[in-house]
Amino acid sequence: QVQLVESGGGLVQPGGSLNVSCKASGRIFRVNDMFWYRQTPGKQRDMVAVITYNLNTHYADSVKGRFTISRDNAQNTMTLQMNDLKPEDTAVYYCNAKVQIWFGTSSKDMDFWGRGTLVTVSS
Repeated sequence: QVQLVESGGGLVQPGGSLNVSCKASGRIFRVNDMFWYRQTPGKQRDMVAVITYNLNTHYADSVKGRFTISRDNAQNTMTLQMNDLKPEDTAVYYCNAKVQIWFGTSSKDMDFWGRGTLVTVSS
């Protein structure tokens, strides 16, 4: 019904910058909250940042002041701008979205995940 596709991961040196993006497509009435999570092997998936439909944002303490989340509601896209990257930012970054889907006479809120994009911070 809805697909989330991340892009923009890659290898970057410590102190460098990288953007990762997420695009939602499919049977969408409205994309509500959008999140970035990240996960390293053997650890739980942690929230990095969230942005609401009304563009309110919240960040994990570990990325405050370095990462910026933004979105384009018309395009159903979200971007995470990552600056001053550190080796501990290395992870698979996942897009998550709470999507309102219209079923003709009613709507339903559903939760979707992308497949992730790998960000590696290393010299």
